[in-house]
Amino acid sequence: MCGIAGIFLRRNAVDKTCLNELIQRIRHRGPDGIKTHLDMKLGLGHARLAIIDLVGGGQPMFADDGKLVLVANGEIYNYVELRQALEAKGAVFATHSDCETILHAYRHYGDGFLDELHGMFAFALYDKREDKLILARDRLGIKPLFFAETPEGCYFASEQKALMPVLQGEMRAIHPGALAQALETGFNTGKLTTVAGIQRLQAAEVAVFVHGQLRNRRRYWSLVGLRRAACSYQEAAETFERLMAQIMREHMRSDVPFALLLSGGVDSSVVLEWLRRAGTRELTAYTVAFTDAAMQPDLEASQSIAKRFGLCHQVIELGQQAMFEHLPFAVWAADDLIFDNAILPTSLMARVVARDFKVVFTGEGGDELFLGYGRYRRSIFQRWVANLQAPGSGGFRTRGRLGGEWRNQLLSPGMQPYHASARQGFIDAWQATPPGWSALQRMQATDLATELADSLLVKVDRTLMAWGLEGRVPLLDHRLVEFALSLPDDLKVRGREGKHFLKRWAAPIYGKALTQRPKKGFSVAVGKCLKGENLRKLAAILPRHPAFSGVLEPSGVAALIARHAAKGGVTEILWSLLQYAVWHRIFIEGDGAKPEVFTDPIEFIATRA
Repeated sequence: MCGIAGIFLRRNAVDKTCLNELIQRIRHRGPDGIKTHLDMKLGLGHARLAIIDLVGGGQPMFADDGKLVLVANGEIYNYVELRQALEAKGAVFATHSDCETILHAYRHYGDGFLDELHGMFAFALYDKREDKLILARDRLGIKPLFFAETPEGCYFASEQKALMPVLQGEMRAIHPGALAQALETGFNTGKLTTVAGIQRLQAAEVAVFVHGQLRNRRRYWSLVGLRRAACSYQEAAETFERLMAQIMREHMRSDVPFALLLSGGVDSSVVLEWLRRAGTRELTAYTVAFTDAAMQPDLEASQSIAKRFGLCHQVIELGQQAMFEHLPFAVWAADDLIFDNAILPTSLMARVVARDFKVVFTGEGGDELFLGYGRYRRSIFQRWVANLQAPGSGGFRTRGRLGGEWRNQLLSPGMQPYHASARQGFIDAWQATPPGWSALQRMQATDLATELADSLLVKVDRTLMAWGLEGRVPLLDHRLVEFALSLPDDLKVRGREGKHFLKRWAAPIYGKALTQRPKKGFSVAVGKCLKGENLRKLAAILPRHPAFSGVLEPSGVAALIARHAAKGGVTEILWSLLQYAVWHRIFIEGDGAKPEVFTDPIEFIATRA
């Protein structure tokens, strides 16, 4: 696990200082050391978090007498089996690193080499013979990769913040369409990012640059060809157990110890069971507790599970004020503009876990794979009505965050036209699914392609890696994703019960007290921080903040604050505006410097860069 960055120019030689600046900006992803490689028009940088082959696994890596060069971020989980297959073809390995298999797979399998890789990864592979640079990302988008094209050539990095200095003058600006999408949906999805000039390599996508110019982009994996399986629960359970045994065997490969984030819910509990089955001893589990919450059923459930299985259980207590003052750091860490309050506790939790571990398992993905969210259980009539009001996605993902009233009051005349395409990411993802699929399958595929890749996994990767902590998400192994999407609908949703299959599988282990407990999201009551003196300060600062110039109407922002003070009900929107102002202060007004771990966000946005 690490951070990667690089430069591939059309004519001129790469400047070493520029390359060093790129990789230094994401050093938090790889605190164990930085290495670079320069070869005229090519520059590659790698910041390492040593997990496998602690001594010999440094990068950049080379093969074919230096004609192939690689920098990679992530884990190739099936590297043991893949190495054996490659050695049988004549490959000679120089290290025991999992990432070296990427080089030899390219050498021996050609254009189909990505099909052989199981894991979470984002990498840059340079083929000197063809003067060709390949950028690729894992199937689900667990690991990030961004790039910027300039007249001089291509710049790329694991995080957008590394690319900010590359964009000078007018090139470094807000993309209005991406911002409109983020304000309406909570994140932006697709190739474009909030910063004009920086592109997101999408999940399961490979981009090829030749002589410093982009030649093609393509998807190398898709769920479109899947068919719905006709199977009983027992048949599905047998397949699930066979898959999970293999997946966990691969995911547990590590030369450093690992821990578990135990939420007290079904997903992390299922991961725990498979860690136990694989023979894990003396497992440490971490759980977040909110000190300001009156009731904490998740904490109670996790404590019960930890006691039953003899875990070393660490409870991380977080208060509201600490999370409020952590906002600037968490926004910097998240890098992408995502309006998810869970970045606050996730980052603070990672801060504690990273003191003792480099790797932590999490249960992300269970709700998307087995349909745990309430939005999957809306009736056919509800979806029909929603589709009439907002067509294009079968009545799914039609509700925006702003609503008609605030959309009209807040968005400037220049931003209004961009709102029409704010849902386009959802529409495109829905339309890409086969019409013959069930509505539930199409919902799943839509969420996997949008919110999972561009919001949930952004939170997990960036907020953990900001502290040099690798998150492993075994429920998002692509083989399990394919299995879950192909299950019959009635094994996923029955009546008003979501996640039926996973709950039924877990019930004999954990009992109905866990599996039938109402779902509790990892939410933060931020509204309590936007009252009194804080709200008065916001009223004085926010309406005419430079972040909103040409984007939001000052009168609309003032009206929103007044509504919040008088009636409430707009906390989510107001918090998003504060978060955007913090993001703008760091990355547009400022130079992307890391804020203090705790600093008042209102004072932070009031200070000019």
